Amino acid sequence: MATAPPKTAVKKKRGKSLFRTINDWLHLWLGLVSGIIVFIVSITGCIYAFQKEISSVTQPYQFVQVEAKPYLSPSALKKIAEQHQFGDKAGKPGSVINAVQYPGTGKAAIATYRDKQTGYMMVYLNPYSGQVLKAKALEKDFFRIVLIGHFNLWLPREVGQPIVCWATLIFIVLLITGLVMWWPKNLRKANVDKSFKIKWKATFKRVNYDLHNVLGFYTLIGAFIIAVTGIYFGFKWVPKSIYWVASGGKTMPERRGAMLSDTTAIPAQKALYSAEDSIWSKLSHEYSNTGSLSIQFAQKKSDAISASYNPEQETFYKNHTRLFDRYTLKEIQGQTLYNKSYEQGSGADKLVRMDYDIHVGAIGGIAGKIIAFLISLVCASLPVTGFIIWWGKKRKKPKAKPVAKATVA
Repeated sequence: MATAPPKTAVKKKRGKSLFRTINDWLHLWLGLVSGIIVFIVSITGCIYAFQKEISSVTQPYQFVQVEAKPYLSPSALKKIAEQHQFGDKAGKPGSVINAVQYPGTGKAAIATYRDKQTGYMMVYLNPYSGQVLKAKALEKDFFRIVLIGHFNLWLPREVGQPIVCWATLIFIVLLITGLVMWWPKNLRKANVDKSFKIKWKATFKRVNYDLHNVLGFYTLIGAFIIAVTGIYFGFKWVPKSIYWVASGGKTMPERRGAMLSDTTAIPAQKALYSAEDSIWSKLSHEYSNTGSLSIQFAQKKSDAISASYNPEQETFYKNHTRLFDRYTLKEIQGQTLYNKSYEQGSGADKLVRMDYDIHVGAIGGIAGKIIAFLISLVCASLPVTGFIIWWGKKRKKPKAKPVAKATVA
Protein backbone atom coordinates (compact mmCIF):
# COMPACT_ATOMS: atom_id res chain seq x y z
CA MET A 1 0.00 0.00 0.00
CA ALA A 2 1.45 3.37 -0.98
CA THR A 3 1.57 6.11 1.58
CA ALA A 4 2.34 9.79 1.26
CA PRO A 5 5.75 10.95 2.45
CA PRO A 6 5.82 12.13 6.04
CA LYS A 7 5.18 15.84 6.49
CA THR A 8 8.18 17.82 7.65
CA ALA A 9 8.20 21.27 9.09
CA VAL A 10 9.30 23.59 6.31
CA LYS A 11 10.31 27.15 7.19
CA LYS A 12 8.82 29.54 4.69
CA LYS A 13 11.44 31.73 3.11
CA ARG A 14 10.63 35.36 3.52
CA GLY A 15 10.76 37.28 0.25
CA LYS A 16 12.15 40.75 -0.37
CA SER A 17 10.19 43.77 0.67
CA LEU A 18 8.77 46.07 -1.99
CA PHE A 19 11.40 48.66 -1.05
CA ARG A 20 14.26 46.20 -1.56
CA THR A 21 12.77 44.94 -4.81
CA ILE A 22 12.57 48.48 -6.24
CA ASN A 23 16.02 49.34 -4.83
CA ASP A 24 17.66 46.28 -6.39
CA TRP A 25 15.88 46.84 -9.71
CA LEU A 26 17.11 50.45 -9.85
CA HIS A 27 20.66 49.41 -8.98
CA LEU A 28 20.71 46.83 -11.76
CA TRP A 29 19.22 48.80 -14.63
CA LEU A 30 20.68 52.20 -13.80
CA GLY A 31 24.06 50.47 -13.55
CA LEU A 32 23.67 48.86 -16.96
CA VAL A 33 22.56 52.16 -18.54
CA SER A 34 25.38 54.30 -17.11
CA GLY A 35 28.15 51.72 -16.72
CA ILE A 36 30.28 52.47 -19.79
CA ILE A 37 30.11 56.23 -19.16
CA VAL A 38 31.05 55.84 -15.48
CA PHE A 39 33.97 53.65 -16.54
CA ILE A 40 35.29 56.21 -19.06
CA VAL A 41 34.88 59.16 -16.68
CA SER A 42 36.54 57.27 -13.81
CA ILE A 43 39.49 55.89 -15.78
CA THR A 44 40.23 59.28 -17.38
CA GLY A 45 40.08 60.76 -13.87
CA CYS A 46 42.72 58.24 -12.79
CA ILE A 47 45.00 59.17 -15.69
CA TYR A 48 44.57 62.90 -15.05
CA ALA A 49 45.17 62.67 -11.28
CA PHE A 50 48.94 63.16 -11.55
CA GLN A 51 48.92 65.44 -14.59
CA LYS A 52 51.14 68.10 -12.99
CA GLU A 53 53.67 65.64 -11.63
CA ILE A 54 54.00 63.75 -14.93
CA SER A 55 54.05 66.91 -17.07
CA SER A 56 56.86 68.38 -14.98
CA VAL A 57 59.02 65.42 -16.07
CA THR A 58 57.89 65.06 -19.69
CA GLN A 59 57.71 68.80 -20.48
CA PRO A 60 61.06 70.36 -19.47
CA TYR A 61 60.26 73.58 -21.35
CA GLN A 62 58.07 74.55 -18.40
CA PHE A 63 61.19 75.34 -16.37
CA VAL A 64 64.10 77.79 -16.58
CA GLN A 65 67.31 78.41 -14.70
CA VAL A 66 66.83 81.04 -11.98
CA GLU A 67 68.88 84.18 -12.72
CA ALA A 68 69.80 87.17 -10.57
CA LYS A 69 67.94 89.70 -12.72
CA PRO A 70 64.35 90.93 -13.11
CA TYR A 71 61.74 89.41 -15.37
CA LEU A 72 60.86 91.05 -18.66
CA SER A 73 57.58 92.97 -18.51
CA PRO A 74 54.29 91.55 -19.86
CA SER A 75 54.32 93.92 -22.85
CA ALA A 76 57.90 92.89 -23.74
CA LEU A 77 57.06 89.17 -23.58
CA LYS A 78 53.82 89.84 -25.48
CA LYS A 79 55.74 91.53 -28.31
CA ILE A 80 58.29 88.70 -28.53
CA ALA A 81 55.58 86.01 -28.60
CA GLU A 82 53.58 87.87 -31.25
CA GLN A 83 56.63 88.25 -33.49
CA HIS A 84 57.40 84.55 -33.08
CA GLN A 85 53.86 83.38 -33.80
CA PHE A 86 52.54 85.90 -36.31
CA GLY A 87 55.54 87.52 -37.98
CA ASP A 88 54.50 90.55 -40.04
CA LYS A 89 50.90 90.21 -38.86
CA ALA A 90 51.90 90.67 -35.21
CA GLY A 91 49.64 93.10 -33.35
CA LYS A 92 46.94 93.12 -36.03
CA PRO A 93 43.38 91.88 -35.34
CA GLY A 94 43.44 88.12 -34.81
CA SER A 95 47.21 88.12 -34.28
CA VAL A 96 47.43 89.35 -30.70
CA ILE A 97 48.57 87.76 -27.44
CA ASN A 98 45.76 87.94 -24.86
CA ALA A 99 47.60 87.26 -21.61
CA VAL A 100 50.99 86.64 -20.03
CA GLN A 101 51.44 84.44 -16.99
CA TYR A 102 54.38 84.22 -14.59
CA PRO A 103 53.88 80.80 -12.91
CA GLY A 104 56.57 81.27 -10.29
CA THR A 105 60.28 81.04 -9.53
CA GLY A 106 62.14 78.70 -11.85
CA LYS A 107 59.24 78.42 -14.29
CA ALA A 108 58.84 79.69 -17.85
CA ALA A 109 56.47 82.55 -18.55
CA ILE A 110 53.47 81.65 -20.71
CA ALA A 111 51.92 83.91 -23.36
CA THR A 112 48.47 82.76 -24.48
CA TYR A 113 46.00 83.44 -27.26
CA ARG A 114 43.17 81.67 -29.07
CA ASP A 115 43.56 80.60 -32.69
CA LYS A 116 40.55 79.85 -34.89
CA GLN A 117 42.12 76.69 -36.28
CA THR A 118 44.27 75.26 -33.47
CA GLY A 119 42.34 76.56 -30.47
CA TYR A 120 44.01 77.69 -27.24
CA MET A 121 47.72 78.33 -27.81
CA MET A 122 50.51 78.56 -25.22
CA VAL A 123 53.92 80.09 -25.91
CA TYR A 124 56.55 79.29 -23.27
CA LEU A 125 59.28 81.92 -22.86
CA ASN A 126 62.29 82.46 -20.65
CA PRO A 127 61.08 85.37 -18.47
CA TYR A 128 64.63 86.71 -18.12
CA SER A 129 65.71 86.74 -21.78
CA GLY A 130 62.48 86.35 -23.74
CA GLN A 131 63.76 83.24 -25.53
CA VAL A 132 60.88 81.20 -26.93
CA LEU A 133 61.13 77.68 -25.51
CA LYS A 134 58.01 76.07 -26.93
CA ALA A 135 54.77 76.95 -28.74
CA LYS A 136 52.05 74.43 -28.03
CA ALA A 137 48.43 73.90 -29.09
CA LEU A 138 46.74 72.90 -25.84
CA GLU A 139 44.15 70.78 -27.66
CA LYS A 140 46.94 68.43 -28.81
CA ASP A 141 48.37 67.93 -25.34
CA PHE A 142 47.88 64.35 -24.08
CA PHE A 143 46.38 65.35 -20.75
CA ARG A 144 44.11 67.86 -22.45
CA ILE A 145 42.75 65.05 -24.62
CA VAL A 146 42.21 62.96 -21.49
CA LEU A 147 40.43 65.89 -19.80
CA ILE A 148 38.11 66.39 -22.78
CA GLY A 149 37.15 62.73 -22.50
CA HIS A 150 36.56 63.17 -18.78
CA PHE A 151 34.30 66.19 -19.29
CA ASN A 152 32.67 65.53 -22.67
CA LEU A 153 33.41 61.92 -23.74
CA TRP A 154 35.27 63.47 -26.73
CA LEU A 155 31.91 64.66 -28.05
CA PRO A 156 30.85 68.25 -28.72
CA ARG A 157 30.61 70.00 -25.35
CA GLU A 158 26.87 70.71 -25.64
CA VAL A 159 26.25 66.98 -26.19
CA GLY A 160 28.91 65.25 -24.11
CA GLN A 161 28.81 67.27 -20.91
CA PRO A 162 25.09 66.70 -20.18
CA ILE A 163 25.60 62.96 -20.78
CA VAL A 164 28.51 62.88 -18.33
CA CYS A 165 26.61 64.91 -15.74
CA TRP A 166 23.50 62.75 -15.87
CA ALA A 167 25.57 59.56 -15.75
CA THR A 168 27.41 60.91 -12.69
CA LEU A 169 24.10 61.80 -11.05
CA ILE A 170 22.92 58.25 -11.73
CA PHE A 171 26.18 56.99 -10.19
CA ILE A 172 25.31 58.85 -6.97
CA VAL A 173 21.96 57.01 -6.92
CA LEU A 174 23.85 53.74 -7.51
CA LEU A 175 26.05 54.42 -4.49
CA ILE A 176 22.96 54.81 -2.31
CA THR A 177 21.13 51.77 -3.70
CA GLY A 178 24.35 49.77 -3.49
CA LEU A 179 24.70 50.61 0.20
CA VAL A 180 21.13 49.38 0.80
CA MET A 181 21.95 46.10 -0.98
CA TRP A 182 25.26 45.71 0.88
CA TRP A 183 23.88 46.38 4.35
CA PRO A 184 24.21 43.13 6.38
CA LYS A 185 20.98 41.68 7.76
CA ASN A 186 22.66 40.83 11.04
CA LEU A 187 26.11 41.02 12.58
CA ARG A 188 26.93 37.34 12.74
CA LYS A 189 30.58 36.65 11.95
CA ALA A 190 29.73 35.05 8.60
CA ASN A 191 27.86 38.16 7.46
CA VAL A 192 30.54 40.50 8.79
CA ASP A 193 33.25 38.64 6.88
CA LYS A 194 31.10 38.63 3.76
CA SER A 195 30.47 42.38 3.98
CA PHE A 196 33.90 43.65 5.02
CA LYS A 197 36.43 41.14 3.68
CA ILE A 198 37.42 39.81 0.25
CA LYS A 199 37.75 36.03 0.15
CA TRP A 200 40.77 35.87 -2.15
CA LYS A 201 41.05 32.05 -2.14
CA ALA A 202 37.47 31.57 -3.32
CA THR A 203 36.28 31.08 -6.89
CA PHE A 204 36.53 33.85 -9.47
CA LYS A 205 32.79 34.41 -9.18
CA ARG A 206 33.02 34.96 -5.42
CA VAL A 207 36.14 37.17 -5.62
CA ASN A 208 34.46 39.32 -8.27
CA TYR A 209 31.36 39.62 -6.07
CA ASP A 210 33.49 40.68 -3.09
CA LEU A 211 35.44 43.18 -5.16
CA HIS A 212 32.19 44.84 -6.19
CA ASN A 213 30.59 44.91 -2.76
CA VAL A 214 33.49 45.31 -0.35
CA LEU A 215 35.54 47.82 -2.34
CA GLY A 216 32.35 49.69 -3.18
CA PHE A 217 31.61 50.04 0.53
CA TYR A 218 35.10 51.19 1.54
CA THR A 219 35.20 53.89 -1.15
CA LEU A 220 31.57 54.95 -0.76
CA ILE A 221 32.12 58.29 0.99
CA GLY A 222 35.07 59.29 -1.21
CA ALA A 223 33.24 58.28 -4.39
CA PHE A 224 30.20 60.29 -3.28
CA ILE A 225 32.34 63.41 -2.68
CA ILE A 226 34.12 63.07 -6.03
CA ALA A 227 30.81 62.57 -7.84
CA VAL A 228 29.09 65.55 -6.20
CA THR A 229 32.07 67.85 -6.80
CA GLY A 230 32.09 66.58 -10.40
CA ILE A 231 28.47 67.47 -11.26
CA TYR A 232 29.23 70.89 -9.78
CA PHE A 233 30.70 71.81 -13.18
CA GLY A 234 27.72 70.66 -15.25
CA PHE A 235 24.58 71.50 -13.29
CA LYS A 236 24.25 75.14 -12.25
CA TRP A 237 21.85 74.20 -9.46
CA VAL A 238 24.50 72.09 -7.70
CA PRO A 239 26.94 74.89 -6.67
CA LYS A 240 23.98 77.17 -5.99
CA SER A 241 22.41 74.56 -3.72
CA ILE A 242 25.69 73.88 -1.91
CA TYR A 243 26.21 77.60 -1.37
CA TRP A 244 22.61 78.11 -0.23
CA VAL A 245 22.92 75.36 2.39
CA ALA A 246 26.41 76.38 3.56
CA SER A 247 25.51 80.08 3.81
CA GLY A 248 22.18 79.61 5.53
CA GLY A 249 20.01 80.61 2.58
CA LYS A 250 22.08 83.22 0.71
CA THR A 251 22.34 83.46 -3.08
CA MET A 252 25.71 82.50 -4.56
CA PRO A 253 27.63 85.22 -6.45
CA GLU A 254 28.50 84.47 -10.05
CA ARG A 255 31.62 82.36 -10.59
CA ARG A 256 32.64 84.35 -13.66
CA GLY A 257 31.90 87.85 -14.85
CA ALA A 258 33.22 90.69 -16.98
CA MET A 259 33.82 94.22 -15.78
CA LEU A 260 34.36 97.27 -17.95
CA SER A 261 36.61 100.23 -17.39
CA ASP A 262 34.50 103.04 -15.92
CA THR A 263 36.40 105.84 -17.66
CA THR A 264 36.10 104.75 -21.27
CA ALA A 265 35.82 108.34 -22.50
CA ILE A 266 39.45 109.07 -21.61
CA PRO A 267 41.72 108.46 -24.63
CA ALA A 268 44.64 106.08 -24.23
CA GLN A 269 47.81 107.90 -23.21
CA LYS A 270 51.19 107.14 -24.65
CA ALA A 271 53.54 106.33 -21.78
CA LEU A 272 56.91 104.75 -21.19
CA TYR A 273 55.20 101.70 -19.76
CA SER A 274 51.92 100.12 -20.78
CA ALA A 275 49.02 100.05 -18.36
CA GLU A 276 49.44 96.28 -18.02
CA ASP A 277 53.13 96.70 -17.18
CA SER A 278 52.25 99.21 -14.47
CA ILE A 279 49.70 96.87 -12.91
CA TRP A 280 52.14 93.96 -13.11
CA SER A 281 54.93 95.98 -11.46
CA LYS A 282 52.62 97.14 -8.68
CA LEU A 283 51.29 93.66 -7.91
CA SER A 284 54.72 92.00 -8.17
CA HIS A 285 55.94 94.24 -5.35
CA GLU A 286 52.73 93.80 -3.40
CA TYR A 287 53.01 90.00 -3.54
CA SER A 288 56.81 90.05 -3.08
CA ASN A 289 57.34 88.20 -6.38
CA THR A 290 55.89 84.98 -4.94
CA GLY A 291 53.24 82.68 -6.36
CA SER A 292 51.74 82.85 -9.83
CA LEU A 293 50.72 86.16 -11.42
CA SER A 294 48.82 86.46 -14.70
CA ILE A 295 48.02 89.65 -16.62
CA GLN A 296 45.08 89.70 -19.04
CA PHE A 297 45.49 92.45 -21.64
CA ALA A 298 42.58 94.77 -22.39
CA GLN A 299 41.52 94.07 -25.98
CA LYS A 300 38.65 96.54 -26.45
CA LYS A 301 38.53 100.21 -25.43
CA SER A 302 35.97 99.37 -22.76
CA ASP A 303 37.83 96.37 -21.32
CA ALA A 304 39.34 96.42 -17.87
CA ILE A 305 42.74 94.90 -17.14
CA SER A 306 42.46 91.60 -15.31
CA ALA A 307 45.21 90.33 -12.99
CA SER A 308 45.04 86.91 -11.29
CA TYR A 309 47.27 85.93 -8.39
CA ASN A 310 47.61 82.49 -6.84
CA PRO A 311 49.95 82.00 -3.88
CA GLU A 312 49.78 78.20 -4.20
CA GLN A 313 51.49 75.99 -6.78
CA GLU A 314 49.30 72.90 -6.57
CA THR A 315 45.81 74.24 -5.83
CA PHE A 316 43.44 76.86 -7.31
CA TYR A 317 41.06 77.77 -4.51
CA LYS A 318 43.15 80.74 -3.33
CA ASN A 319 43.27 82.31 -6.79
CA HIS A 320 42.36 86.01 -6.57
CA THR A 321 41.33 87.98 -9.68
CA ARG A 322 41.59 91.78 -9.50
CA LEU A 323 40.33 94.28 -12.07
CA PHE A 324 41.78 97.67 -12.98
CA ASP A 325 40.62 100.57 -15.13
CA ARG A 326 42.88 100.54 -18.19
CA TYR A 327 43.15 104.36 -18.27
CA THR A 328 43.36 105.48 -14.64
CA LEU A 329 44.72 102.15 -13.26
CA LYS A 330 42.17 102.51 -10.46
CA GLU A 331 41.10 99.16 -9.01
CA ILE A 332 37.52 98.13 -9.82
CA GLN A 333 35.70 95.90 -7.36
CA GLY A 334 34.37 92.82 -9.12
CA GLN A 335 31.30 90.89 -8.01
CA THR A 336 32.32 87.25 -8.54
CA LEU A 337 33.53 84.68 -6.04
CA TYR A 338 37.14 85.13 -7.12
CA ASN A 339 37.18 88.95 -7.05
CA LYS A 340 38.13 88.89 -3.39
CA SER A 341 40.87 87.01 -1.62
CA TYR A 342 40.18 83.57 -0.18
CA GLU A 343 40.70 84.88 3.35
CA GLN A 344 38.02 87.54 2.85
CA GLY A 345 35.40 85.03 1.73
CA SER A 346 32.67 83.54 3.89
CA GLY A 347 32.58 79.86 4.79
CA ALA A 348 30.26 79.20 1.86
CA ASP A 349 32.56 81.15 -0.50
CA LYS A 350 35.53 79.05 0.59
CA LEU A 351 33.68 75.76 0.24
CA VAL A 352 32.55 76.49 -3.33
CA ARG A 353 35.99 77.76 -4.31
CA MET A 354 37.59 74.54 -3.05
CA ASP A 355 35.36 72.33 -5.22
CA TYR A 356 37.88 71.60 -7.99
CA ASP A 357 40.75 70.93 -5.58
CA ILE A 358 38.53 68.59 -3.56
CA HIS A 359 37.43 66.83 -6.76
CA VAL A 360 40.99 66.02 -7.85
CA GLY A 361 42.34 65.45 -4.32
CA ALA A 362 44.80 68.36 -4.54
CA ILE A 363 43.34 69.83 -1.36
CA GLY A 364 45.18 67.06 0.52
CA GLY A 365 48.51 67.38 -1.30
CA ILE A 366 50.12 64.33 -2.89
CA ALA A 367 48.40 62.06 -0.35
CA GLY A 368 45.03 63.47 -1.39
CA LYS A 369 45.81 62.85 -5.06
CA ILE A 370 46.77 59.24 -4.33
CA ILE A 371 43.51 58.72 -2.45
CA ALA A 372 41.50 60.31 -5.30
CA PHE A 373 43.36 58.11 -7.79
CA LEU A 374 42.57 54.90 -5.87
CA ILE A 375 38.92 55.86 -5.39
CA SER A 376 38.57 56.64 -9.11
CA LEU A 377 40.18 53.31 -9.94
CA VAL A 378 37.64 51.48 -7.78
CA CYS A 379 34.81 53.51 -9.37
CA ALA A 380 36.06 52.40 -12.79
CA SER A 381 36.01 48.77 -11.65
CA LEU A 382 32.47 48.83 -10.25
CA PRO A 383 30.65 48.80 -13.65
CA VAL A 384 32.92 45.94 -14.77
CA THR A 385 32.48 43.73 -11.68
CA GLY A 386 28.78 44.61 -11.56
CA PHE A 387 28.28 43.57 -15.19
CA ILE A 388 30.07 40.27 -14.54
CA ILE A 389 27.76 39.57 -11.58
CA TRP A 390 24.69 40.32 -13.70
CA TRP A 391 25.95 38.28 -16.65
CA GLY A 392 26.71 35.32 -14.40
CA LYS A 393 23.20 35.35 -12.93
CA LYS A 394 21.66 35.73 -16.38
CA ARG A 395 23.46 32.63 -17.69
CA LYS A 396 22.81 30.58 -14.58
CA LYS A 397 20.53 27.61 -15.34
CA PRO A 398 17.60 27.17 -12.95
CA LYS A 399 17.91 24.12 -10.72
CA ALA A 400 15.46 21.29 -11.40
CA LYS A 401 12.91 20.80 -8.66
CA PRO A 402 13.37 17.49 -6.77
CA VAL A 403 10.56 14.95 -7.31
CA ALA A 404 9.16 13.40 -4.15
CA LYS A 405 9.23 9.59 -4.25
CA ALA A 406 6.41 7.58 -2.77
CA THR A 407 7.26 4.94 -0.18
CA VAL A 408 5.81 1.45 -0.29
CA ALA A 409 4.59 -0.09 2.97
